[in-house]
Amino acid sequence: MAKTILVPGGAGFIGSHTLLALKAAGYTPLVLDNLSNGHQDAVLDANFIEGDIRDEALLDQLFENHAIDAVVHFAAFIEAGESVRDPMKFYDNNVAGSLNLVRAMVRHGVRKMVFSSTAAVYGDSTDAPLTEDLPKVPINPYGQTKWAVECMLRDTAAADGLQAIALRYFNAAGADPEGRLGERHDPETHLIPLVLQAASGQRDAISIFGTDYDTRDGTCIRDYIHVADLADAHVKALEHLFTQDDSKVRGRRGFYDAFNLGNGQGFSVREVVDAAKQVTGVDFTVKEEERRPGDPAVLVANAEKARTTLGWSPSIPALEDMVAHAWNFMGQS
Repeated sequence: MAKTILVPGGAGFIGSHTLLALKAAGYTPLVLDNLSNGHQDAVLDANFIEGDIRDEALLDQLFENHAIDAVVHFAAFIEAGESVRDPMKFYDNNVAGSLNLVRAMVRHGVRKMVFSSTAAVYGDSTDAPLTEDLPKVPINPYGQTKWAVECMLRDTAAADGLQAIALRYFNAAGADPEGRLGERHDPETHLIPLVLQAASGQRDAISIFGTDYDTRDGTCIRDYIHVADLADAHVKALEHLFTQDDSKVRGRRGFYDAFNLGNGQGFSVREVVDAAKQVTGVDFTVKEEERRPGDPAVLVANAEKARTTLGWSPSIPALEDMVAHAWNFMGQS
């Protein structure tokens, strides 16, 4: 019988793509989403329940009515700037909500979780590439809430037998190669869709913030990872958890680990702009602005641990493919 996977936040960008990967791998996803940022149509034909991870009674009902084998947890607010303006919103949803979810899992004997974390836990680290053992020094409430949940999972694994993997994303990009799903943030804050909005005429121009960094072309370098590869990593992490000891005896020592997800190579802002011009054939306006405070010159992942332990590696590493898939989803190809 197919294993049932509860997917809180499954109507969001990465969550919805992971539903496709889960179904392709033979799992049965059960989506829980409050639709504050997600889109119900993005879950396609998956079983969908509108609700919130902070609703204890609803979680108990879900675990009682469905034979849930594991949880893949995406439900979080993610906009770093908003987290600075309204930190309590982020602590309430990201931390208190996750605590409520883990408590429900423990109550109902479900011990396996894959957690959607972030490279923001490393803060402004100047190490390149970034490895999992670097100090965790988040510089905003968003990153802090993700690190707080990681700490909770680690400690609960030791005390209550939870088996958990945290996946630290770098820059999610692209769209489903078949065009079924894509990126729909409101407001949009990610570089590739913003650049493509300039190409499609939805924006007058795109700005490059800082052209004097110590990089190959003077602009910031970031590690972009195709969303389909991120989805595949969640399946690989889940499969890794299912190889662990399945004992559900309370108090038995559990399992916790964390993995970076990235290409291991970086692309500069100017390279993203140039790739968008090449893919779209549109020579849109680019403005060069002053640096933004707090933007590190280079953020690139060392994802070797995920390659060796999970057997995961990116299958769509080319920037042009990420841009082309995103453009196709926008209906512009």
